[in-house]
Order: sequence, then structure tokens, then C-alpha cells
Amino acid sequence: MGMHHTNEMKRYRYLLGEIEAAYHEISFQMGFSDSALKILYTVCDSGGSCPLKEICRRCGLSKQTVNSSLRKLEGEGIAYLKASRAKQKTVCLTEAGKSLAGQTAGRIIEAENEIFAAWSKEDLQSYLELTERFLTSLQEWAGNLKERRHDE
Repeated sequence: MGMHHTNEMKRYRYLLGEIEAAYHEISFQMGFSDSALKILYTVCDSGGSCPLKEICRRCGLSKQTVNSSLRKLEGEGIAYLKASRAKQKTVCLTEAGKSLAGQTAGRIIEAENEIFAAWSKEDLQSYLELTERFLTSLQEWAGNLKERRHDE
């Protein structure tokens, strides 16, 4: 294997990993699995209900992982699945779930907002624009990969 990350890419991957580790530590401190807290966070951020498909996409979790975490949250009376149009399912929080989400996911959202609020408008704009540029380029590369695979 001759390819190695540039120092900048190593630092970027390191920072992404450390951000993930920080969220993992938050989940642990709050007494949740990573996937359960990601689900609570996403549903909380969506106002108390969110399509199941959207949760999988926004959490970056497989359908199996989301479903097994949901079963646990349902068993604990925190969330429930509601059938919506065209066989789609929506995840909703119970009253107890809303209260719990407020004390956990809500606190994380507040902290994240405070961190961004402490940055200058210019820094925040640059950070978001550069992150989006990286994402767009990576998505284009992934799309090309798919096309090449089908051409072979």
C-alpha cells in the first residue's frame, strides 16, 4: 500500500474521530448507547417526530441498528412508531420521551448552538462553506465510483 494521507488529511481524520469520541463520551455520560442518543437527538431536533427513513439518513446508521435501538426505546416508553402514508413509518416521542429528550439531546443542541454562537460570523461561514465543499467533492467522487463500477 503506497498511498498515505497528507498531514492535513491525517489531522482532519483525527479531528473527525475525536469529535465522534466526544459525542460517544456524551452518550456514555447520559447513559445511552450512541445509536439511541442519535435517534433521540434527531427526533428532538425535528420537533418530536421524524420519518424513520430520515433518521437513518441523518444519523448515518443502518436500518437494522436504528430498528434495534428503537425497539429498546419503545420498550422503555420513550418513543413509538406511527404508520404514516405509503408504508412510511414515523418515530414519535412519548410525553416521557419528550421530557427525557429535553434533558439530554436538548442540552447537546444548546451546547452546539452556544459553540457556534461564540465564533465570528466570518469563521462560521467559512467553516460551513469549506465543510460543504469537501462533502460535495466527496459525493461527486463516490458518484463517479458507482458509474465506473457499472461500466466494467
